[in-house]
Amino acid sequence: MEQLSYGILISIVGYSVTLLTLALLYYAFRYLPKLLHLQIRRRLQKLGHHVAHNEDLSVKGDEAAAIAMALHLYFNELHDEESTRITIRKIPKTYSPWSSKIFGMRHPIRR
Repeated sequence: MEQLSYGILISIVGYSVTLLTLALLYYAFRYLPKLLHLQIRRRLQKLGHHVAHNEDLSVKGDEAAAIAMALHLYFNELHDEESTRITIRKIPKTYSPWSSKIFGMRHPIRR
């Protein structure tokens, strides 16, 4: 019986946390654009621009698409065009004492 009551308690807490989180997300997504527009209006008024209260400050869809395309083209232009050919050549290496096994760390250090 005790396990059943713990299960019900965990279910109630889980559902309430989920519903509370969904409600907070709903209000955040609903009122965040209004807060951002208010901040933009205040910044424009600080700079000396006259902005009417009912003026729409949002970016239209075609303008946003043009800006996104310009940024995409600009950032793709920054990369060098490289060939897609991979060549593997065996290069003969000269002897190097750095890669010699006789100088390994297995030998005790003499003091």
